[in-house]
Amino acid sequence: MPASAAETFSQLAATPDERIDLAHAALSIAEVAEPHLDRELCLRQLDALAAAAGNHLRAEATEAGQVEALMRWLHDEQGFRGNDVDYYDPRNSFLNQVLARRTGIPITLALVYIEVGKRLGITLAGVNFPGHFLVRLVAPGPEIVIDPFGGRILSEEDCAGLLRSVMGPSAVLEPALMRPVPAKSMLRRMLTNLKLIYLRLGQLSEALACMDRILLLAPEEPQELRDRGLLHYHLDRYAEARADLERFLALMPQHPGADAVQPYLERARQRMSRLN
Repeated sequence: MPASAAETFSQLAATPDERIDLAHAALSIAEVAEPHLDRELCLRQLDALAAAAGNHLRAEATEAGQVEALMRWLHDEQGFRGNDVDYYDPRNSFLNQVLARRTGIPITLALVYIEVGKRLGITLAGVNFPGHFLVRLVAPGPEIVIDPFGGRILSEEDCAGLLRSVMGPSAVLEPALMRPVPAKSMLRRMLTNLKLIYLRLGQLSEALACMDRILLLAPEEPQELRDRGLLHYHLDRYAEARADLERFLALMPQHPGADAVQPYLERARQRMSRLN
């Protein structure tokens, strides 16, 4: 990735969660594919959405009513909805493309809700729900949970049913599953989704850019070090592969996948010695 983009994300990764601007961070992720995207245009689009939405929220006396009105306006009138035709299109993971195309995956649509809500004085937060990212109102009073992909308010039973559909019939909805997620965790989930999409498409350089960003957010994440090391190996970057795989094995010597990693590490060492 371009040096300027790497520097920007490195600075972001060093920022405390509560000070991270999610819109700017998401646009930094989009720069994996579009290094010259117009950030200011995207921010103006969010401002315009909030200004227009405000006219529809004035009649609502409660914050819960405002959230429901905002959801209806974004989904029904503005057409922000899940891309169930081509879910794995990388553009679904880029905030600038979601704003332009009005379609995305749960986590990027959640980001639109959060950012528009922020501009209206409504505190919404992401919920790192298994298999399907959600949004909730952070305020006293009744819990309001939104599925931004389908454009609907979810009851507790809806959430329990969604959990069972992902985790199996014995899964129990625990309060911890509904907690607001910190900014960096949300960014990691966005990057992990995108990484898997790029690997599925065979776009290895783009997948590597996602891994680099994930490891800026979580430098000692063992499985991410393993994945990046193996990708470096397949890209003939043996020094980088050696560093990542050695670190993975140092952190997780008893990992079930350690034996499978060892041959790649040995071959990386051998090929480095030949190059020297």
